[in-house]
Amino acid sequence: MAKNKKIEVQGTEISIYKGDQEDYISLTDIARHKKSDQTDDVIKNWMRNRNTIELLGFWEQLYNPDFKPVEFDGFRKQAGLNSFVLTPKRWIETTNAIGIISKPGRYGGTYAHKDIAFEFASWISIEFKLYIIKEFQRLKEEETDRKKLDWNLQRTLAKVNYTIHTDAIKENLIPPKLSKKEISWLYASEADLLNMALFGSTAAYWRKNNPEAKGNMRDHATIEQLVVLSNLESINAVLIRQGLSAEDRLEQLNNIAITQMTSLLNHSNLKKLN
Repeated sequence: MAKNKKIEVQGTEISIYKGDQEDYISLTDIARHKKSDQTDDVIKNWMRNRNTIELLGFWEQLYNPDFKPVEFDGFRKQAGLNSFVLTPKRWIETTNAIGIISKPGRYGGTYAHKDIAFEFASWISIEFKLYIIKEFQRLKEEETDRKKLDWNLQRTLAKVNYTIHTDAIKENLIPPKLSKKEISWLYASEADLLNMALFGSTAAYWRKNNPEAKGNMRDHATIEQLVVLSNLESINAVLIRQGLSAEDRLEQLNNIAITQMTSLLNHSNLKKLN
């Protein structure tokens, strides 16, 4: 595994592992804030709670199509009993969970998706959780700034050998209209939901069909697609706050992507940028 990124929160170093699309934060490091020599016990005590089990289960049902709900119900019924003990490894192996992962080796430990990690930090200390969120956001802002620099450099170099797109090629950039079946599928992350809306494909499916390509599908996007993607991210955040389901959001985002791409491909100012 590549070396993790780290943030420092009130004197505690916390590792962040970058998964395929999402960030996973070290629960082991967060637990050190409570008991530095008993991190496994701290995590297990948190996982014994009914509220924790329900949080983990409901998160998996939202983002993991391969999650096993029957096994989840079994754990939920046992939660809170004095005899009930649950480890991250047992939770992962029994329910096929993806929200929590165990990493071996030098940079190993128990990691959780940021949604779950923040809740664990809240259980440790509300104040500690707020500092973690603040430092995590600072890290993401730095990453965004670096990506902008890299993106500008890539665009400048690309202009040297840029070939004008024909109308036929540009038509292929317009997102496909998703079927009702595709809209109703559960996607593993919000990133993949946006990928479907704009590219008509999940990240995993794209990698499977482009094994020789370097980077991910977004690295190979055109300037028009990157502009629309940025717009979709902002719109999706608004739709989430409005309480829309993933299915309704995907349908709206797909329609917006088609409209915006069609408009951008015919926009004279954008042609000059290319």
